[in-house]
Amino acid sequence: MEKKVYDTAVVGAGASGIMAAVTAARLGADTVLLEHMDQAAKKILATGNGKCNYTNASQGIEYYYCEEPGFVRTVLERFSYADTIRFFEQLGIRPVQKNGTCIYPESEQASSVKSALLAEVKRLHIPLYVSVGIRRIHKTGARLERELFCIETKEQTIYSRTCILATGGQAAKKTGSDGSGYLYARQLGHTVRQPFPALTALLADFQKWKLPAGVRIGCAAALDVDGKRAACETGELQITEYGISGIVVFQFSRIAAKALAEHRQVTVSLDFKPNMPKQALEHYILERFYSIYHKNKQIDEGMTGFLPDKLIAVIRSRAGINAQVRCGQCSRQQAQRLAAVLKDYRVKITGTKGFDHAQATAGGVCVREIDAARMESKKVPGLYFAGELVDVDAKCGGYHLQWAWSSGFAAGSAAAGAC
Repeated sequence: MEKKVYDTAVVGAGASGIMAAVTAARLGADTVLLEHMDQAAKKILATGNGKCNYTNASQGIEYYYCEEPGFVRTVLERFSYADTIRFFEQLGIRPVQKNGTCIYPESEQASSVKSALLAEVKRLHIPLYVSVGIRRIHKTGARLERELFCIETKEQTIYSRTCILATGGQAAKKTGSDGSGYLYARQLGHTVRQPFPALTALLADFQKWKLPAGVRIGCAAALDVDGKRAACETGELQITEYGISGIVVFQFSRIAAKALAEHRQVTVSLDFKPNMPKQALEHYILERFYSIYHKNKQIDEGMTGFLPDKLIAVIRSRAGINAQVRCGQCSRQQAQRLAAVLKDYRVKITGTKGFDHAQATAGGVCVREIDAARMESKKVPGLYFAGELVDVDAKCGGYHLQWAWSSGFAAGSAAAGAC
């Protein structure tokens, strides 16, 4: 019996893979979609705390990390924020802007985005195979040009004229990102930059003054690598038993992870009162403590309402002030020390929570080996890449999904045109 040959085979049915498959099929390519998990688009359900922040109204390469910034710009120009909004509106997903510039589905359910994407896969009659165990991907024959791709699975071999790798990275293995795509990329001759966790919590050595677990507080955080400022962010901090978490930490966690992998010294400076300059904070503390309402209280009680209760004793202790001191006895020097601790609470970072607790992966297939306009391999004609498998990552706020849509569209449209 003559073997079935697809125009395009997409490996990975996550956000970028589905976008690539839908795009290719809409352009007339006979497309097949392969997923090794028992269901497609599993990771989408976890995005935006289950609400799916699927893009961001504020776009720019400054929100993305890549060794070649122009690479990201080219891909985003192929399929922009406006294109994303239009694409999902066609599928019945109306946008709602929340938390600043973040875009969510009107239903505020990630399942709505997943269902809409899979409904389009069904409408286009794209075969979707789940629980596919891929053993090897290669090209037939000795020559790399004009040969078929062979995707060897446990049950069968699938043949295609073009192949799109959209397997994801290595973060959150339970959702399907197990790093298998790196193996396929290497088999096909590509360089893979060392993957490390991104958008993840950091392990900390609090030393003598341990911050209390369970506290959530808005603050500014500055990341220092070998004593030099590497990043500054503002947002919610979550203090945990093992270290620090929250969006303010997630935003620069990939920089910390990379530095730790290189055995460099990493510290975070926490500013618990980012809207008050240090001198103004000193003045406020003295004015507060000397008021008739607080002067006879002990300092911990005098700071109630100014800081989370659990945090007060740690700040006071680190400032070197005895718990028995009353507010009216607080000297200017003591107020200065309190302000200094509040504005620059240093934490030594010892590690990350790892890939299992990360929302994204930094590192991946080297972008210098990929044509940005087409997301096509410069080494293997007919091979394309999309999504997190590529060495591009981003900040929180829907940017990873925008990258998935943009790179998936570029790969899918180019693959269809090559058939």
